[in-house]
Amino acid sequence: MENTLFENELKVVNLGLASFADSIADVGGSALQIDWQPPAFGDAEVGKHLALTMNNPLIDDANQLAFARYQAAAPRLVGVGTAGEDLPEMSERMILHAGPPIEWDRMCGPMKGAILGAILFEGWASNIEDAQVLAGSGEIAFEPCHHHNSVGPMAGVISPSMPVWIVHNPEVGNASFCNLNEGLGKALRFGANGPEVLERLHWMKDVLGPVLRDAVGELGYLDLKPIMAQALHMGDEVHNRNVAASALLLKVLAPALLDTGRPLQEINSVLRFIISNDHFFLNLSMAACKSMLDAAAGVPNSSMVVAMARNGVEFGVRLSGAAGAWFTTPAPLVDGLFFPGYTSEDAAPDLGDSSITETAGVGGFAMATSPAIVQFVGGTPSDAQEYTREMTHITLGRNAGFTLPALNFTGTPAGIDCRSVVDTGIAPIINTGIAHKEAGVGQIGAGITRAPLSCFNQAVTALAENLFENSGD
Repeated sequence: MENTLFENELKVVNLGLASFADSIADVGGSALQIDWQPPAFGDAEVGKHLALTMNNPLIDDANQLAFARYQAAAPRLVGVGTAGEDLPEMSERMILHAGPPIEWDRMCGPMKGAILGAILFEGWASNIEDAQVLAGSGEIAFEPCHHHNSVGPMAGVISPSMPVWIVHNPEVGNASFCNLNEGLGKALRFGANGPEVLERLHWMKDVLGPVLRDAVGELGYLDLKPIMAQALHMGDEVHNRNVAASALLLKVLAPALLDTGRPLQEINSVLRFIISNDHFFLNLSMAACKSMLDAAAGVPNSSMVVAMARNGVEFGVRLSGAAGAWFTTPAPLVDGLFFPGYTSEDAAPDLGDSSITETAGVGGFAMATSPAIVQFVGGTPSDAQEYTREMTHITLGRNAGFTLPALNFTGTPAGIDCRSVVDTGIAPIINTGIAHKEAGVGQIGAGITRAPLSCFNQAVTALAENLFENSGD
């Protein structure tokens, strides 16, 4: 049989080294370069574990159940409580923080600054020096917010006297919590602990929390998913842009505030505080996302990610089917836009529990619906759409309750599958604020980062080992 291959126009699809495609093009051929890399960057051991988990019916069935529970979750704001009274297993001398577990000596500057501020706020010390001694004495327990069904932005610090949002999911019966947003500027969550920060925290404890508690009591409850869904249609992604969501929340709260019978001076101060803070809804968005993902947690063999969180030193991931284990690696720096006078040299590594929003399919995963967010975190509107499209390759499905007008009202990609992350090498996108590496300076910018792939390699390995142990082979 005559071979006519080299008599026709040569068209080549090239995988791997681009130089092969370049050589073909140099002699007049047509070569399409495919951007491909082996799973887990060629790590043979992780690749073997991935092969054991891909197309595994036990995992696929577990993921179907976990994702269905996430989809069905209906987070409701049901109250405003006090952390020490309402958070499960929170003791009298305990401070919660963002991210995976970490000891005082290893904490980053913003987290240490926030903890010192919380100690002063609680009255456990009268000055910074005494607070530092107390923090390092072992007399205070430091635990992740996630270990107490809660989340906190940036440093994530929650101390016993702080007011917290209480969100309940009637579908499963789980509750989640988050502290109240302090606003921009000098804030505890960025490590600031000066007099103005402490004064605001005491006002939040004595006025904001009680007034909001009464207002939510007047409402009975407030469904949060419809507010989030409407905000997505109005240009928010409910992580770093909450302008619409905060306004929608205020629209519901204002009449209830007036119905509380509270002194008008208190109501006026609360209304002014919310109006002045475009990020006010963020903490409710976080609690709602935590509620939806906790509903999906605890499904044996599921590879669905139910938490991504950072403490400024480590980045951690948790799986539905991994019994609360953390898979951690060093936290990355954030590539972003910096406020005048600051550069990446001033930045702390990635920090905060607010990536619970991306884990739940909003935030960076919903950037296609929020073109204005790029003015805050960098990039272009087309970049924002591409980020959302890219995330469809590593997720289990789409959330039909959170639709994106810019993408023909398709649902947001949701349900991160650790197997797909390792298989494709596509890391989850996160948009986030940037804190100064030193305590007390505050926010210095915002930007885009990616979850480190090492966490997902570890998660896939643990998933495969668990399958092997349970198989009896």
